Amino acid sequence: VGVAVTKKDILDVSYSVDAMQKMDVYLPANRTTTSTKTIFFIHGGSWSGGDKTDFNEAITAIRDQLADYAIFNINYRLATATTPHPAQMNDIQTALNFIKTKSSEYIFNPDKIVLIGASAGAHLALLQAYKNNSDARIKAVVDLFGPADLATLYTNHPIPVLSQPVLVNFLGTTPAANATVYQQASPINFVTAQSVPTQIFHGTADPIVPIVQSTTLQAKLQSVNVKVEMTTYIGESHGWVGANLTDTYNKAIAFIKQNVQ
Repeated sequence: VGVAVTKKDILDVSYSVDAMQKMDVYLPANRTTTSTKTIFFIHGGSWSGGDKTDFNEAITAIRDQLADYAIFNINYRLATATTPHPAQMNDIQTALNFIKTKSSEYIFNPDKIVLIGASAGAHLALLQAYKNNSDARIKAVVDLFGPADLATLYTNHPIPVLSQPVLVNFLGTTPAANATVYQQASPINFVTAQSVPTQIFHGTADPIVPIVQSTTLQAKLQSVNVKVEMTTYIGESHGWVGANLTDTYNKAIAFIKQNVQ
């Protein structure tokens, strides 16, 4: 007789050697290495701040309705002069490789992944999903008000004093000095007909990441017939609470269930 597989939370698991390279692991009851799929959270914070605990409330809100998912919520090396891009992308790849090695120990399927990111974390999620998914483990991506075109964010932001230092800190340069870095770091440039189903949430009054970042991404995805759902919240800023947040959770749960088979 097999032993029942119980629900288990393991916090601050190291996936590499740096102190920032840690993840929280939430494993559901009755999981198996085939039926239990993967949710992978990437926090925001201008690439230079924030913490995995920013998603604790979201994980609590969705996990019981997604009982056939193991959840991984990562920290990554924040962008500084010594760890600019692509350190953050490298950490995402390292973490995805790490969980694959743990699939039999944790008992889940590491080859059916949905990425969820907020703000800078949504940018990292989109870039991973569109640019670095050659093994096709990522099946869908949920984008909470993330930047999709970094050159445009730099040059056309309504408040350049907000956007430009953040982008220079992250990428180490300007679009004028190194257009290629901005091109290669922008998810919108890697959209193809093979890109994964994408869900976007954005507030119309977002002063940090203008909503045009998401409407332009939506149009690009639609132009190559990739499945995309976009929810716009009138008057909301860079994140929201209350009924709209509940709506976000409900829509994300439905999207994940539909698109990660």
